[in-house]
Amino acid sequence: MAGLAAKFGSGAMTNSVAEIADNDAIFVIGSNTTENHPIIALRMKEAVAKGAKLIVADPRKIPLVKFATLWLRHRPGTDSVLLNSMMNVILAEGLEDKDFINERTEGYEAFVESLAPFTPEYGEEMTGVPAGDIIKAARIYAEAGSAGIYYAMGITQHVMGTNNVMAVGNLAMLTGNLGKPACGVNPLRGQNNVQGACDMGGLPNVYPGYQKVDVPAIQEKFEKAWGTSLSAKIGLPATMMTEAMLDGSLKGMYIFGENPALSDPNTTHSVKAFSSLEFLVVQDIFMTETAQLADVVLPGASFAEKNGTFTCSERRVQRVRKAINPPGQAKSDLVIIDQLYKRIVGDGDLTHTVDPSSVFDEVAGLWPGIAGINYSRLQETSLQWPCPTADHPGTEYLFKDGFNREGGKALFSPIPFVSSKELPDKEFPYVLTTGRQLFHYHTGTMTRRSTGLNRVSPEAFVEINPADADVLGVADGEKLTVSSRRGTINLKARVSKIVPQNVVFIPFHYREAAANLLTSDAMDPICKIMEAKVCAVKIEKP
Repeated sequence: MAGLAAKFGSGAMTNSVAEIADNDAIFVIGSNTTENHPIIALRMKEAVAKGAKLIVADPRKIPLVKFATLWLRHRPGTDSVLLNSMMNVILAEGLEDKDFINERTEGYEAFVESLAPFTPEYGEEMTGVPAGDIIKAARIYAEAGSAGIYYAMGITQHVMGTNNVMAVGNLAMLTGNLGKPACGVNPLRGQNNVQGACDMGGLPNVYPGYQKVDVPAIQEKFEKAWGTSLSAKIGLPATMMTEAMLDGSLKGMYIFGENPALSDPNTTHSVKAFSSLEFLVVQDIFMTETAQLADVVLPGASFAEKNGTFTCSERRVQRVRKAINPPGQAKSDLVIIDQLYKRIVGDGDLTHTVDPSSVFDEVAGLWPGIAGINYSRLQETSLQWPCPTADHPGTEYLFKDGFNREGGKALFSPIPFVSSKELPDKEFPYVLTTGRQLFHYHTGTMTRRSTGLNRVSPEAFVEINPADADVLGVADGEKLTVSSRRGTINLKARVSKIVPQNVVFIPFHYREAAANLLTSDAMDPICKIMEAKVCAVKIEKP
């Protein structure tokens, strides 16, 4: 979310899920919404039924295309070129929101100059989308009374992921689609409570509430509240920890609720790194592939076995209530961490059970954005931050009165073309892109234990276009070997026009044919996310 934070001072959905049904235009890019966020997709379908125009930009013919006014089938890794070309059209046809630009933004002149090369014709050459469709998309989005953009990891998991997000922000600002209902820039979080984890400081450079660790006044505030000295040193992002483990500068790790031994791109490299640690602790509800590498495994509790809060993509804080007891020796994450802390510092009553509501109150006392939220209020209803006071109703959409940057204005950013790190060549002639499917979740730790879900989606597959299948002499259901510069997996062919020629798709849920053995760990230089969505592969019969 580095791009959003730089522009606006925020990394969450600017608007609310309920508002989607009132969009006049919806632009979905880098999100297979019906399979990855099916409830949000229902709102999109509702909007279309009410007359909204839907633009879907995706290399694959995802199920949402069936409801689209316009489908833009761009080449993987060309998102920012497509967006820049649309904005070139908007400027050429005078469809920009001049009042919004003049009153609420800065950096406009340099941004306009940067768009000159991105004509619809250049966009067609680079993205494969016909120039006429780029023009249509620009008009649909810019002429709508309220237009919302919705994206996910198809935008971010690239070496130019930050640029892609900033281009999305540019498009919204250029047309004035921020700071009002039923519009905005809306990243759809990939996993449950990712937003909440970030809100609570689960990032290497911030305390709870996105308060930067290297700002002296913030450091002093947290030192006073916590009664201890704190470091101003920014930590490592997770993606940079791999090399730190391998070079020996990172010697121990504590992982909970994550399975990077299967979910990290270039997983052979990651597993080697985890295996090199002097000490690895994994806390989870199942014995995952990562837990199998651990020196100590701590059994955690599931969502239904603990009390607390989750915060979803739209900044909505919701109560989680214990419904059943955890099995065996399993305990809630908070209890385990509290018990470890007390043993490490040698202080505290080990028989005392920490109260999650008191932890929330502590955070609310340090982060003004949730100062008005507590468990008493959440008992009755969920609330969206910012919610600064006890009588505040919560905030449905952001930036009504200004942006969270100095001066209160959003920043336009020139976005140059950046190529994916690894493109097809003679040896590896196909582009691999990866993602999820409807019936399984992430690394399958939970969903692949379900008999019903496994009956529907029992095994891995590689989607391959019929034209490519003909060239290779491949039949539907035939076993194939897919290889990249990093690894090889064996799985069945699914011959389908869902993917374009020269592009293949593999879901990453299946440990026995782990797509991330193939994917690239090349990184975005700004936010350090890995390029899981584009790499070069070859396909062979075993």
